[in-house]
Amino acid sequence: MSRMKFYCDDHRCIECFACSVACAEAHELPTGISRRKVITLHDGVEGKEVSTSIACMHCTDAPCEQVCPVDCFYIREDGIVLHDKNKCIGCGYCLYACPFGAPQFPRDGAFGAKGAMDKCTMCAGGPLETNSEKERHLYGQNRIAEGKVPMCAAVCSTNALLVGDAESVSNIYRKRVAGRGKGA
Repeated sequence: MSRMKFYCDDHRCIECFACSVACAEAHELPTGISRRKVITLHDGVEGKEVSTSIACMHCTDAPCEQVCPVDCFYIREDGIVLHDKNKCIGCGYCLYACPFGAPQFPRDGAFGAKGAMDKCTMCAGGPLETNSEKERHLYGQNRIAEGKVPMCAAVCSTNALLVGDAESVSNIYRKRVAGRGKGA
């Protein structure tokens, strides 16, 4: 089976934040949780600004899965890295292991006690395939089961955010690179 991957083409990203807003809205994320972030390097330096959209990249050898002491992470057959919020103890090891800063922890109370970790699910829901109301509340929409692309990629007006099986994403990117300077 092919592995699902994200790629953000920084030559096309215009820092509109539509991906981040659409994700938060579609999954009704609480304040302070941002499964997808847009970052700009060299902000304000003309000709050097580069923006990119970052979330969980659903790594082949996910560091978050490797360091989790309670094994709440699992990698589906299609390569999507998910987690079970009922197992998560909020230790934060995954946050320190992730090179993309994908794991997020809700802050609660005066001292910011951490709750169960939250992260991008590539719009694939949670550990159960029931797509129940409880499951939707914990993990958000399951657009993958509906045959749709994740919400962030669906709203990207410049098609900077690519998602799909690794081979097709690579093919699209190769064509774009080959066509640069030729109006593509």
